[in-house]
Amino acid sequence: MENFLQSIDTLTVRFALAAVLLPLLAFIINCSIPGKQNKVSGWVSAVAILISCVLSVFIFSRVWNSHQVHQQQLWFTIGDTKVYTGILLNNLSVLMLLLVNLIALPVHIYSTAYMKHDEHYSRYFAYLSLFCFSMLALVVVDNLVLFYAFWELVGFSSYLLIGFWFTKDKAVQANKKAFIMNRIGDIGLLTAIIILFVQFRTFDIDQLFGASGLVKQAFIDGGSWISTVKSYQLNSLGGLDEHVVFLPIAWQYVAFTGVFLAVAAKSAQFPLHTWLPDAMEGPTSVSALIHAATMVAAGVFLLGRVYPLFNEVELSTLAIVGCFTAFMAATIALTQNDLKRILAYSTISQLGYMVMAMGVGAYTSSLFHLVTHAFFKCLLFLVAGIVIHQMQHIKEDNELNIDPQNIQYMGGLRKKLPFTFVVAVIAALALIGLPFTSGYLSKDGILIKAFEWSDGKSIAFKLIPVLALFTTWLTAFYVIRLIVKVFFGDFRLLQLKQDISLHITDGGWTYKLPLGLLAVCCLFPLFSLNPLVYEHAWIFDGLPAAATTEAGSLYHILIPVGVNVISILVISWAYMIYSKPKSPFSESGFLFNLSFNQWYFDAIYTKLFVKPILSLGNTLFWFDRTVIDGFIHLLAKTGIALAKLADWTDRYIIDGFLNLMVAMVQAIGNFARRFQGGKVQYYLFSMLVIILALFILKIVF
Repeated sequence: MENFLQSIDTLTVRFALAAVLLPLLAFIINCSIPGKQNKVSGWVSAVAILISCVLSVFIFSRVWNSHQVHQQQLWFTIGDTKVYTGILLNNLSVLMLLLVNLIALPVHIYSTAYMKHDEHYSRYFAYLSLFCFSMLALVVVDNLVLFYAFWELVGFSSYLLIGFWFTKDKAVQANKKAFIMNRIGDIGLLTAIIILFVQFRTFDIDQLFGASGLVKQAFIDGGSWISTVKSYQLNSLGGLDEHVVFLPIAWQYVAFTGVFLAVAAKSAQFPLHTWLPDAMEGPTSVSALIHAATMVAAGVFLLGRVYPLFNEVELSTLAIVGCFTAFMAATIALTQNDLKRILAYSTISQLGYMVMAMGVGAYTSSLFHLVTHAFFKCLLFLVAGIVIHQMQHIKEDNELNIDPQNIQYMGGLRKKLPFTFVVAVIAALALIGLPFTSGYLSKDGILIKAFEWSDGKSIAFKLIPVLALFTTWLTAFYVIRLIVKVFFGDFRLLQLKQDISLHITDGGWTYKLPLGLLAVCCLFPLFSLNPLVYEHAWIFDGLPAAATTEAGSLYHILIPVGVNVISILVISWAYMIYSKPKSPFSESGFLFNLSFNQWYFDAIYTKLFVKPILSLGNTLFWFDRTVIDGFIHLLAKTGIALAKLADWTDRYIIDGFLNLMVAMVQAIGNFARRFQGGKVQYYLFSMLVIILALFILKIVF
């Protein structure tokens, strides 16, 4: 029986490897297919992700609520340190593996239609497959070295997708901004990994953060972070020696800061959140993938992986930052007019809920919300893609100078896009968190646990659940504003031009099938047969759930009722306001400007960081060109002058002296040669001259 289970585990690991490597294979094939617009590439990627999805379903069925599957082998050895690599399949891994595939599949199908007229169709699907491979590998690797490698690859492939339309200056600026801000987080993660290795002498995720992992066994005493680790050297008895490692407690906080920076960058949390709205410059199908269950979810997944590392102070920090981010992003979404930017700030806000949930101890509710959010946010982005696509057709057919993403030009589209309208409403209700949707189940757990967590704490901490509660009503308001502005009322472009030609539809099956599947996943039956009690969701059976106190039981009644009653009132109010031709809200004043200008974060960062860094760069550039290059050029000119002087000296002094000696020798030789002409009379004459000279010299001296 044990051999049978081992063979099944081996098969499961092989299926996991296949599920991860199939998108990589699709990437390689698409890079090899000739032609920029070869439609085969779309279906190569789609079939690869379909098979990967089927395999992930099998893996999920084998591992979920069963035993953990962990297989590894020796990767390399440095000195006494052995680094192993392998596959770790536990409940968290297989949940994310399945989720990424379930989101990527409809996005791939949708993209075959959405991108069919793009001149770089093949390159798009190559990048998409590379991105999926990176994300799938990230969730199943079992050591921090490979985790960091795929973390970087996720960032790189998202850089390629955000800047896919690289001829647009905004797209280039957006992908550079995303890349640079994520590098800040990557430095933090690398720092944390190094500290963890120094403290625990291993990169193995299961050994570090497993049920009885080293991080849980470590403790703080007298200002030191203390852990007991095993040596790689065998003792005389054939076992492994244990020794105690002491690090100053400050390093534990540095490790937390590193992880926090990584999460803030990847999951767009304050203060590293500003890249995400600008990332909308990529194709909308890319936004659906990045902002649903992949890149931005990686930060929350990282929190889930290393959760035992955090102490109470650090968890409280996560709660504060997550709550503030959720509130801040929701207030910004209230006044934005760009359809995709509204959804981007909504994503930041919902990710803030997840981070806050981790901070207040609602571990399972946080991951539950990650799953439910993936479906309804992906659906909203795909809906936005259809709307923007049709608005672009209207713009081109009627030669209009408009922004096709501006909701101020939309309205009444429910009549032209009925299917899109229905699924958009389902996704919107799930985002608000109304009963009978998946969002209701996941968000309730976060709010209830937040209030329970704040009991017995100071007033400052009690503001966190209150602010989170208020954010849910802000969410209801901006979501209904979006739905009404896009789908209700009159088509506002008619105010600019009366004879507009409208030839728009919901599209074919490649549009409708992904939207329909995601819409079904936004409803409660996928997660629980009980639509009103979140603890009955199957996800709570496989992940550790927080205990409920007596006060928590009371919150189970008060919070769902209060939240939803007021949410319905907010929905009705927002519908009445935006159904009218003119909004009663003034588009001026401090609060409006604060929201419309995104709390001035970009302006502040530009003033505090971008401009000083550019000024420093320009100064260093001037110093390099003027001082360093000037000095080098001076040395070069001096060298040239010395070389010319040496050349003149060589030519006119040294060569001149040598030439003089040659001339003198030549002259003497020529003179002496005359005495060797072969004539006897010259010889006699020469002898006579010599004798006379000697005779004269003798007389004189």
